[in-house]
Amino acid sequence: LSRDSARKTFEALEAEGHRVLGVAYRSMATDEVVSLESERGLILAGFLAFSDPPAEGVTQTIAALRADGVAIKVISGDSELVVQHLMSSVGLAGQEIVLGREMDGMTDQALAHKAERSTAFARISPSQKTRILLALRNRGHVVGFLGDGINDAPSLRAADVGISVSGAVEVAREAADIILTRPGLQPIHQGILEGRRAFGNVMKYLFMGTSSNFGNMLSMAVASFFLPFLPMLPTQILLNNFLYDMAQIAIPMDKVDDDWTQRPRRWDFGVIRNFMLYVGPISSLYDFLTFFVLLHYFHAGEEEFHTGWFAESLATQTLVVFVIRTFGNPLRSRPSAGLAITATAVTACAFLLPYTPLAVPLGFTSLPFLYVAFVAIATVTYLGLVEVIKRQVVRRLR
Repeated sequence: LSRDSARKTFEALEAEGHRVLGVAYRSMATDEVVSLESERGLILAGFLAFSDPPAEGVTQTIAALRADGVAIKVISGDSELVVQHLMSSVGLAGQEIVLGREMDGMTDQALAHKAERSTAFARISPSQKTRILLALRNRGHVVGFLGDGINDAPSLRAADVGISVSGAVEVAREAADIILTRPGLQPIHQGILEGRRAFGNVMKYLFMGTSSNFGNMLSMAVASFFLPFLPMLPTQILLNNFLYDMAQIAIPMDKVDDDWTQRPRRWDFGVIRNFMLYVGPISSLYDFLTFFVLLHYFHAGEEEFHTGWFAESLATQTLVVFVIRTFGNPLRSRPSAGLAITATAVTACAFLLPYTPLAVPLGFTSLPFLYVAFVAIATVTYLGLVEVIKRQVVRRLR
């Protein structure tokens, strides 16, 4: 077998995706000491070809990940022919393959630029893997790395999220943040989507909490200057906060719009701050309107004022969750059953408590029907105004 024929056979096997090991021999004297020189003049006996095909369903999962804004990078120590076959097998054919020797002459900035635009890396050493991950992180990307070998341990540590499998070597499992117990990439995709849903629900909680608390504090501070009594009793404030928190219990289980989970999101505290600064004063304006109506139209005394503001405050700050739970049209995005029930029940409590035996110890009194009608109209207009402001403030999040 000639050298050219052996090379062609070797390359043909690699082009089919096999990892190839050459087997060679030579005659040695029984008393000859084995050294590096002993590896010279070997006679090629043949090749051992090892096949490691992608797991079932990987192609579909990679396509789904890319559709959801996750960039896939293949970093391998295998040859470019093996990597090229792998890329074709998982639906990534036609992508440029960067070789390890090409990276040696690159600066960190050049590598970061190259790593962003390249999908596959072949003949990469363990240290080069780590360098690629750090380059991507330095460009502001959140990097996850999946590996199962000893040489993958440094890269698992260098990534934002190191992922290994239950069958990996112990050092890889120790270095990983997450260990997959099921084969394939589908659990990773599901985990990413679940993380985005959790992030979406956290944003709802922050929008709701910061705006309502800011508005309530502003209303309480202003009202304290011109009222001859406390705007709300301490026990009523505690009850208001308790019921308000009860209404938010179901937020973590709420549905999240599909367009929110279709691409990665980042924390934007500027949006949260702006939402608080815009919606909080709007909430206070409706509180001031409520104060005016209670004092000048209903000639409310201390108990009537406390009861009236308690009901209006709880209704507006609780029902607003139906507006801010989606960045789209709230009429087209249905909340989860749990959220709908808890928010509605808490709002109902605000108006039913004055007619229960708890009214006297809590300092509540019955409310006129016309005032309840006013609160209903005020709440609807408040939610509509918040919807208009929301669309302007969160536009850059969409």
